[in-house]
Amino acid sequence: MDGVGAAVPDPGRPPLIAFNFFKMTGSGNDFVMLDGRETSPEQWPADRIVRACNRRHGIGADGLVILTPVDATAVRMTFFNSDGSRAAMCGNAALCSTRLAARLGFAPAEGMQLATDAGTYRTRCTGPGDRAEVNLADFPVPAAVPGLAPGPGERSLELATVGVPHLVVRVDDIEQIDLDGRGQWLRSCPQVGPAGANVNFVSPPATGDGPWLIRTYERGVEGETLACGTGTVAAAVAVARSGEARLPVSFTSRGGSLLSVAAMLQHGMATDVWLCGEGRLVFSGESAGET
Repeated sequence: MDGVGAAVPDPGRPPLIAFNFFKMTGSGNDFVMLDGRETSPEQWPADRIVRACNRRHGIGADGLVILTPVDATAVRMTFFNSDGSRAAMCGNAALCSTRLAARLGFAPAEGMQLATDAGTYRTRCTGPGDRAEVNLADFPVPAAVPGLAPGPGERSLELATVGVPHLVVRVDDIEQIDLDGRGQWLRSCPQVGPAGANVNFVSPPATGDGPWLIRTYERGVEGETLACGTGTVAAAVAVARSGEARLPVSFTSRGGSLLSVAAMLQHGMATDVWLCGEGRLVFSGESAGET
């Protein structure tokens, strides 16, 4: 549905300049999406992004995306975390960008090229609803981190880079983890690298052949997000490599939606990697400007 969002000024801070936006969600991982024909990354310093993504004084989002047409079959996705930092890649933002690019007529729904700071990916809309797929770059399978040992209730910790770094933590019970405390510590520990990593806690299906469960502490958001697309890819490859699951693997995100991952594992690499998930338009509107 279409609506109008009003950004309420935070006392002591300058109000947002009026702008048109689309609010989208990828399995609960939500974004403020902007038309790159109307704006540019240079117009979005960190403090402005923080205000737009603020859930009480702005629109509210885990990140901000500027989507810009490149040619008849290609678009560029520029992605910022909610703290204003620029990130190379976000899987759920890529799914949302694919659906929005098709909706705005930037590129054909059946297939397009999505340029990001981490590289260019093939993406496509699937079906008449809100699903989309992105074909991610090959990457080395997750590996144990020297000097980083599992804690209570954890079975393994493995690091992989799927556009951005992800630490996959296999746990016994997803509901018993200290996501904020343990997640924040692992996100910043020196062993995962100077830039830190997203931390993805995963546990097996509650029953039989059901989907795996995943919760994510995301850097740049500095808290839990309801879904993480590239983190789900890292997690799927990790549990497949360990022999606990067979690809394709499905996960239930914290937001309750399903994400599925298909890939081939060979010679220590994950290849032909596809992430499928939601890219749903929640509403569109115009922010309130200065009065």
